[in-house]
Amino acid sequence: MKAVQYRTVGAAPEVVEVPVPEPGPGQVLLKVTAAGVCHSDIAVMEWPAEALPFPLPLTLGHEGAGTVAALGEGVTAFSAGDAVAVYGPWGCGACAKCAEGKENYCLRAPELGIRPPGLGEPGALAEYLLIDDARHLVPLGGLDPVRAVPLTDAGLTPYHAIKRSLPKLVPGSTAVVIGAGGLGHIAVQLLRALSPVRVIALDLSEAKLALAREVGAHETVLSDAAAAAKARELTGGLGAQLVLDFVGAASTVTTAGAVAAVEADVTIVGLGGGALPVGFGTSAYEVSVSSPYWGSRGELAEVLDLARAGALSVHVETYGIDDAPLAYERLHAGKINGRAVILPNG
Repeated sequence: MKAVQYRTVGAAPEVVEVPVPEPGPGQVLLKVTAAGVCHSDIAVMEWPAEALPFPLPLTLGHEGAGTVAALGEGVTAFSAGDAVAVYGPWGCGACAKCAEGKENYCLRAPELGIRPPGLGEPGALAEYLLIDDARHLVPLGGLDPVRAVPLTDAGLTPYHAIKRSLPKLVPGSTAVVIGAGGLGHIAVQLLRALSPVRVIALDLSEAKLALAREVGAHETVLSDAAAAAKARELTGGLGAQLVLDFVGAASTVTTAGAVAAVEADVTIVGLGGGALPVGFGTSAYEVSVSSPYWGSRGELAEVLDLARAGALSVHVETYGIDDAPLAYERLHAGKINGRAVILPNG
């Protein structure tokens, strides 16, 4: 089968031929219908060799959806042909966090060498994907896999980040979304669907700001040196109760801190390497800064329910598997508006 692999440190991903995996006991083989392309993949491909926590070659793709092709011994929850989405942050399934469905915060994954598909284990950018356990599959329930697959990360991650701050998103409050790309344009919709908050979106790209307005942002601001002052002015000088930074670079986390109101939540989601200092006098009073990772299995089901209710519309660009390297090129250049989705069997 064809697969898109990162094979050499510093090199571009390649389309190669690899064997079709066979499911063992408890495992499920999917025929992949759609796989998302993410900035996290680019971050991995920019790490030096000594920073890579897993061996190469690696089949990329941590956003996956497909139909059940074969079942390993003992799997009874699904049948051949079922359409499913893949919950990506795999855990041990037995620790206290996994028992809550929070496999994204599994307490034993590093110790046991458990890694997500596409981020250590073979990922979804292939014609077939082996799932380690049936509990990591969520029924699509009639959703279009092409538009639903980004929700497994680009939807789940902002949903988790927003959900924890909902008590602060009361009438009259403001949320600032920094980065209106793949995750950011979904975050705008989630904020509008889940709360009465006023949404201000920041980005360097006028096209992405236009997309943010299209999906529900009340205001948009070009993310330049004056962005923090402009965004704060839009709040009457008080600042935002929630700031979501989907870039995470030094410049954007500085902006995030500058627009945060008293008792605000600043949530750094992006992998840009920036950090925001916390201490008396360095930020507004009682600002909380966090850096969450993905979301729980239950939250993925909730995100898919929101999509079925019509609350989310993911902007996607589709590519065949042979064009996956081009999709990564365009993503790295900032030319993807929304989310790139690969159709391995399309």
